[in-house]
Amino acid sequence: MIKLFVILILSSLLSAEVYDGVAIVVEDKAITLLDIQKEMQTEHMNVKQASDILIRKKLEELEIIQRNIVVSNADVYEDIKKMAEANGLTVSQLYDAVRERNGLTSSEFKEKIKQKLLSQKLYAAIAMSSLSEPTDEEIKEYYELHKKQFIHPESFSVIINESKDKNRLKEKIDNPMFYAPDITTQERVLPYNKIPPQLAQILQKTPQDHFTPILSDGKGGFMCCYVKSIAKSKEANVKALKPQIINAIMAEKREAVLSDYFARLRDNADINIIRLPK
Repeated sequence: MIKLFVILILSSLLSAEVYDGVAIVVEDKAITLLDIQKEMQTEHMNVKQASDILIRKKLEELEIIQRNIVVSNADVYEDIKKMAEANGLTVSQLYDAVRERNGLTSSEFKEKIKQKLLSQKLYAAIAMSSLSEPTDEEIKEYYELHKKQFIHPESFSVIINESKDKNRLKEKIDNPMFYAPDITTQERVLPYNKIPPQLAQILQKTPQDHFTPILSDGKGGFMCCYVKSIAKSKEANVKALKPQIINAIMAEKREAVLSDYFARLRDNADINIIRLPK
């Protein structure tokens, strides 16, 4: 009778766990199936990648609490403002673009920015004491091995297509000769250093005589660019690129320190993987 009672209790607990949708427990912090599915959707990852990222985030949360690291609402807004300015948008337009691209509300976006800033403070606390600036020899060697990373086009000659209707732009991409009065077009030359970094990266990855993916125009509508030509820039010397090279080297060193730190933290943590989304 006692054994039956214990079995019934265990069964009810397991049923409750499944009902609650808990997928992974890191120390005493739960990661749900919904958390993993949302991470997969918003960050375009597979199950393993999303699970690993969320486990890392939980480990970070525990470290942030332990180290008493905080970020204010003013810090969050200032970071969002800088992000909007860097992409040539107002804060409101940035919220619209994030909602369109990732399906995040402004509150969810603010929370992600807060977590990013908390993580940055944590990373600084962990890594900065372990890092030293690269020598001139390291800088030269890194440049020789990563030249392509520091060479970018001078400008892009494009035809910008804009519409309030995304489906119209899809038709335009499928058939470049397609005409619709609600699609506005303008031909422009976009200097690399005077456009938002994200747009520059997209244009750089788009082959000549092809369309970019459809993007939010930050005004409630959509846009895509037809890349007519790309003007190549001259190769800069090491001296001119020194600050960028140092940043790249320091970023790699920091990532190596952090990866090692959190790998050891994960090895020593109590992590229970109950089930994952199929």
